[in-house]
Amino acid sequence: MQTENVNLPITVTVRHETVTDSLREYAQKKIEGLHLDYPKIIEAKAILDVQKNRHIAEILLFCTNNITIEAHTEGGDMYAAIDETINKIARRMRKQKTRLLKKRRPHRQESIRYIDESYFDESALDHPEESEHDPEPFIVHRERYPMRTMYKEDAVMELELSDRPFILYKSARRGCQTILYRRKDGEYAAIDVDA
Repeated sequence: MQTENVNLPITVTVRHETVTDSLREYAQKKIEGLHLDYPKIIEAKAILDVQKNRHIAEILLFCTNNITIEAHTEGGDMYAAIDETINKIARRMRKQKTRLLKKRRPHRQESIRYIDESYFDESALDHPEESEHDPEPFIVHRERYPMRTMYKEDAVMELELSDRPFILYKSARRGCQTILYRRKDGEYAAIDVDA
């Protein structure tokens, strides 16, 4: 896999200061280092502006499919501002890649199933062998949970964006019900549920 953009037209413009070769080469090297597995970059522009003690780095990327990705950062040092702007651009490119991949996926069936939550009273757990009947559950909080068909990547993104401790979904690849949750070490784990 190629990790750098080859022959990418990059324009570096410096305002209110004379451009140095080292600054121009640093900005070009950082922009060329953006990986190609994101939307393909057609042209890049870097605008470096110095106003009193403020150093502003702005980067514009013109990509295929009429996609324009822009980010700017203000800092006390121009090299640090360029680094932070490149980090912002990389995050936005990853988001754009995710959007593009979602559009190309096959149409998913939007089947919704609802699961009721129920909790048992603590008294039911004290002496289970003496109980003749199954303990009666009581409902603490009823919530309707939509069961959707989705890919694992979509489930991870939805878990990241929600405040739920887990997500239950039907795997679009394997067709089974899966519980995805975040472990204590910050990683994700999945449990397949047999229906």
